[in-house]
Amino acid sequence: MIAHLEGNISEIDPTAVIIDCQGVGYLVKISLYTYGAIRELQKVKLFTHLQVREDAHVLYGFSEVRERKLFEHLISVSGVGGNTALMMLSSLSPDEIAHAIMTANEKLLQGIKGIGGKTAARIILELKDKIKVDKLAGDMSPTGQSALALSAFSGMTQREEALRALVNLGFPKAQMEKKLDDIIRGAGETITVEQLIRLALKG
Repeated sequence: MIAHLEGNISEIDPTAVIIDCQGVGYLVKISLYTYGAIRELQKVKLFTHLQVREDAHVLYGFSEVRERKLFEHLISVSGVGGNTALMMLSSLSPDEIAHAIMTANEKLLQGIKGIGGKTAARIILELKDKIKVDKLAGDMSPTGQSALALSAFSGMTQREEALRALVNLGFPKAQMEKKLDDIIRGAGETITVEQLIRLALKG
């Protein structure tokens, strides 16, 4: 089991990062929350979860231990896979998801693409007590990152970067192009990549 990776960022986009660890490049899937925390860094430490499937070994990375723990809670729920859990952590922060679970806020969870009423209810039912225990133990408190600055993905517009991320998440390109254009028309050109993706993932 790979518990964490520490090294230099070789490539990064809102859905994945390649970390160079002494000459070996690890491709790691990340949430938008982690992307926002590390996108301007050169050297990072990511807390990882390795998912072993018949057709692939997938490495997920998180800027904070609490995000990894929440991810592992989410994928323990029947019907919630790694990509769905990552999408949830790209739509809401770990604190927002934890609060939604503890307060049984099904409506907020259903606002995430791919999360229906039954899945939201199942997540709340199965994780409510676990999240409360984590909170009491202090396991859901954030940890910091320290590193050097790196300008990431500077050659693309916010729209292009957001579109690439959404296509990587499995959404149809044409549908997301229209969605992003509608969002930009309403919010203006100054909207950030993170805001674009989050709004596109709503509902």
